[in-house]
Amino acid sequence: MARSKLPRLHAEERRREILSVLGQNGRVTVEEVVRRFGVSAVTARGDLDALSASGALVRSHGGGIRPLDAAPEHPLKVRQGMHHDEKVRVAQAAAQLIRPLQTVILCTGSTSAELAAQIRRAHAENITVITYALNIAAMLADLPKLSLIMLGGFLRHPSTAFVGPHAEHMMHSLHADHCFMSTVGVDADFGLTTLDIMEAQLNQRMIASAAQVTVLADSSKFGHRSLCRIADFDSIDRVITDAGAPETQLEKLRKRGVEVVLV
Repeated sequence: MARSKLPRLHAEERRREILSVLGQNGRVTVEEVVRRFGVSAVTARGDLDALSASGALVRSHGGGIRPLDAAPEHPLKVRQGMHHDEKVRVAQAAAQLIRPLQTVILCTGSTSAELAAQIRRAHAENITVITYALNIAAMLADLPKLSLIMLGGFLRHPSTAFVGPHAEHMMHSLHADHCFMSTVGVDADFGLTTLDIMEAQLNQRMIASAAQVTVLADSSKFGHRSLCRIADFDSIDRVITDAGAPETQLEKLRKRGVEVVLV
């Protein structure tokens, strides 16, 4: 059969290609996935269901459609001025967790940028920082005793971060003692969310590569669900937030075994 002659792609690669079709046409059908990728209808539906669960598409009869546009993403410079005092306190607490000779991942975001500033002020020595955020790399690049690993890929201008399969592939070969995750939304029932599917996929790879994962989130992030889910809280060790975070959300996290640090 002609289908057997088609190149076999891993599920992750295939789903990225499906998203590309979705971006061009606004919709994709089960039949189209079967024809393009040489998979069974069951596999095609599984791919569409997985993309639907991540928020990348909305399932429809026989396929999926592009979701309605999410709320506009504020540029990083604007976000840095929002809830600034809380972000500084969260970053100060996070910096206390970093030990000499450790390798740490700093994700993109205004709170992660504050953590990078704390590392710079402390003249951190003998640590390695992995990041995909251009602003964080620039902030740390001239520290002579700090090793910096910059992931490359497609530049997202709102977050000044590099994402995509090249960054994910590079992350596959790396391991970190600690991942500091800054997100758009934190919901104790649903998990961590962000606005971009490629960034969510890279964040998932980073969580899998780290021995410990700490979420940095000021109280304004709680109770919100953004477009794409990064992870639930089974893979999260602690959350650092300010005292304004809703107690109902914090109590749910504690019951799930997540350490909650209030600043």
